[in-house]
Amino acid sequence: MTLDRFLVTGGAGFIGSAFVRRAVRDGHQVINLDKLTYAGSVLSVAEVSGERGYEHVHGDICDRDLVRTLLARFRPTAIVHLAAESHVDRSIDAPGAFIETNVVGTFAMLAEALEYWRTLCGIDASRFRFVHVSTDEVFGTLGPTGRFDEHSPYQPNSPYSASKAGADHLARAWFHTYGLPVVTTNCTNNYGPYQFPEKLIPLVILRALADRPLPVYGSGSNVRDWLFVDDHVEALLLAARAGRPGETYAVGGGAELTNLDVVRELCRVVDELAPSADVPDRTRLIEFVTDRPGHDQRYAIDSSKITRELGWRARETFASGIARTVAWYLANRSWCSAVQGTTGYAGDRLGRAPASAPS
Repeated sequence: MTLDRFLVTGGAGFIGSAFVRRAVRDGHQVINLDKLTYAGSVLSVAEVSGERGYEHVHGDICDRDLVRTLLARFRPTAIVHLAAESHVDRSIDAPGAFIETNVVGTFAMLAEALEYWRTLCGIDASRFRFVHVSTDEVFGTLGPTGRFDEHSPYQPNSPYSASKAGADHLARAWFHTYGLPVVTTNCTNNYGPYQFPEKLIPLVILRALADRPLPVYGSGSNVRDWLFVDDHVEALLLAARAGRPGETYAVGGGAELTNLDVVRELCRVVDELAPSADVPDRTRLIEFVTDRPGHDQRYAIDSSKITRELGWRARETFASGIARTVAWYLANRSWCSAVQGTTGYAGDRLGRAPASAPS
């Protein structure tokens, strides 16, 4: 196997840390450029932090001088751009950070990557990839049938998805205008170990373990297609090594479920693995709360292109992935306490419609 040098942005976050851990274990060299905002923690990459092939750089993707210096020193074979503000609820409360990181930060990375790529020759130039990691949320919402694919029109409905859509368009433009070998991926909802507890699955697990109420937006009928994070990492590795420049790959887990069904399954697994004498059936903790403003009804992905061209397919079913996920959170409560303790986040509701103009 030819080994790579990956410059990973956001490599202390949820998906980023999963990519870093896998890449380092596989023998690749990795520089992890991460600002360490609330959702990023060095604890998420602790198992590889002592490896010779790994380096963490605490910095901002908007700092073009820093990015330029790292590219010149490390000379990566690929940039895997994962750094992003990603929580829809937080984007409702404070969209400015999403524009700064997701749009301006992506521009900075593309601009510096282009200047670096232009210094490469021969096989080094043809091998290089800029993998831009995005979301299915840029496509808006689906009705009861159909799935998103690489030709779906962009119709973002939240500040988060709008910022990611803007970043996607920049990535496309840098390929078509300047020739930068960009590969874009649009994935469905990820879940698995090391996810910050503001997101649905870890939030429900931790609240269920504490016998706290389990909030479900609206009627719980909103549908998501769930993708285990390690399966997503496999897709990103393939995109970095074999993705065709200028192409987009849709990556889905093939596990469509309503939010209510997800919460019920989580209750079942938590009840099985960590029974509660006070609440033997944790579905009794479910409570329906006011829906998120602009809440998309349904997402689903057609992954046939990445399967056909790169040989990727999801390995985990939702049942097997959720069992692994719940077991991990049960065994790693200290990680949860540590990352929540540094941010002050206690699992409370975010993303209510603001009473004043957002910033």
